[in-house]
Amino acid sequence: MVSTVLRSAGQRRPRGVERAYCIADLRRMAKRRLPRGPFDYMDGAAEDEVALRRNSAGFADYRVVGHTLRDVSEIDTSHTILGTPSALPILCSPTGFGRLFHHDGERAVARAAAEAGLIYTLSTLGTVSIEDVAAAAPSGHRWFQLYVWKDRAIASDLIARARSSGYETLVLTVDTPVAGRRERDYRNGFTIPPTVGLKTLLDGARKPSWWYGFMTTEPLDFAVVSRYTPGGTGPGGVMGYINSQFDQTLSWDDAAAIRDEWAERPSEGGTPRFVIKGVQCVEDARMAAEIGADGIMLSNHGGRQLDHAVAPIDLLPEVVDAVGGRTEVIVDGGIRRGTDILKALALGADACSIGRAYLFGLGAGGQAGVTRAFQMLEAELRVAMTLAGCRTTKEIDSAAIRRSP
Repeated sequence: MVSTVLRSAGQRRPRGVERAYCIADLRRMAKRRLPRGPFDYMDGAAEDEVALRRNSAGFADYRVVGHTLRDVSEIDTSHTILGTPSALPILCSPTGFGRLFHHDGERAVARAAAEAGLIYTLSTLGTVSIEDVAAAAPSGHRWFQLYVWKDRAIASDLIARARSSGYETLVLTVDTPVAGRRERDYRNGFTIPPTVGLKTLLDGARKPSWWYGFMTTEPLDFAVVSRYTPGGTGPGGVMGYINSQFDQTLSWDDAAAIRDEWAERPSEGGTPRFVIKGVQCVEDARMAAEIGADGIMLSNHGGRQLDHAVAPIDLLPEVVDAVGGRTEVIVDGGIRRGTDILKALALGADACSIGRAYLFGLGAGGQAGVTRAFQMLEAELRVAMTLAGCRTTKEIDSAAIRRSP
């Protein structure tokens, strides 16, 4: 279980990530600890970053309605997501390049999620392999996110590896036929792995804890897919090669075939589930339900693909109405507070997924920072549920919120 106790100022002086009392605090800590390139890669988005800002700002359009004189002496934040029990109505969304932010990377997040009773999703662009993440958190619930490359045999092999390693759900990301224009990265000359030049050395010298971890652990690479890449040759290095491999011909028929392939693979991970991530309109939500997706993630890739894209929270009510319970709806993007989680559930979401919220913790303090992010979101959600008069997550409905004028 996630600990719900956050120490008050009257107790011993907090250290490290214990000094954080909200996700924004972890962001500030991560910014102080990380070199500019890695932090801006984590924090930034496409072009003017309008979509990034709207993802979070959209939650401010709703207010929580307090309900009083109810027995709220016991609050239960537990939830079920696609048949999987979870301590909170959230899961860890797939994020790439974890070891760029802390040398433990995806291992640290998977361990923290397992200890907290939450689902962890490994990205195709993870820097720890499918097998090593499974070994790091053998008792945790794990999902695997898939990018489909032009060489379809790679996708099939990734599916086989994930199933044989006990991953329970496949998350097919469909919003990356081309990489978005992330201008912070262009200005920083950012590369994976970081280019060790004079600018990098000077920046790293000011961030000694990050630099030490980077220099004293195994080389940073895309460990999930490194066996399929040609060593990063060609324009743009490894990142350029990977971006060139996104399959722009991917269709709904392909998505259905991938779902079938995932379901047919033998596994130790229980009943296989299939989720489509990157749904950004009602029509696509209906199609996902029609091909038998168990879940959809309303996501604009954290604002990193198409700037000015519709925010997931803005799309949520229409999608919930359109799919009519045929598939679970997960809101991905913009979650920074426990009240955001409550608002999403009140609008009909079956769950939420978080990305930057736990990455800020990872950058601030590794596994301890990720755990701290979970603790704060739980504490905030528990307070919000108590004051809204909702004793369980199932009691959170439209009566808990109202739209602001």
